[in-house]
Amino acid sequence: MTAIDEIKSRIDIVDLVSETVKLRHSGKNYTGFCPFHPNTRTPAFVVFPESGTWRCFGQCNEGGDVFRFVMKKEGWDFPETLRFLAEKAGVQLEPLTPQRQEFDQAHERLQGLLEEAVNFYRHHLLQTPAGQPALAYLQKRGLTQATIENFGLGYAPAGWEISLAYFRGKGFSNAELLQA
Repeated sequence: MTAIDEIKSRIDIVDLVSETVKLRHSGKNYTGFCPFHPNTRTPAFVVFPESGTWRCFGQCNEGGDVFRFVMKKEGWDFPETLRFLAEKAGVQLEPLTPQRQEFDQAHERLQGLLEEAVNFYRHHLLQTPAGQPALAYLQKRGLTQATIENFGLGYAPAGWEISLAYFRGKGFSNAELLQA
């Protein structure tokens, strides 16, 4: 198990987020107001304890794990966040070799790519005309909005060109797309 995985297993995302966001228990998940943009009307920020992730379904449409939350909240880079969370979790970090630092940065970048993929496909399921038949099918099968969100379900638009253009526009290379 890597230090990153060890930290994720030791830090409860609900406890971490609750340090700065007032959360309300809602089924299996927790909801609150997103700390990353002004919002006082609708709690669109959801913490998913089972997956150890969070997502804002409001204005910023951001999401991630404990690392991404701290990075966004504090404005830190990954190594700084890693040191902070390792200390908080009581995890001893190996000396950071250049190879390990490169691996960790690549891992974090691929994690970001996968989170971006969830956003992309969810958007196409929920907010495009092409995704509406798929959404209707899921609802007909009894899947609720919460289930769709919890499992990160989405819709892939026809053809690969749309997806490729989107991810390239977000700065991801072909090699990263293949690796993810």
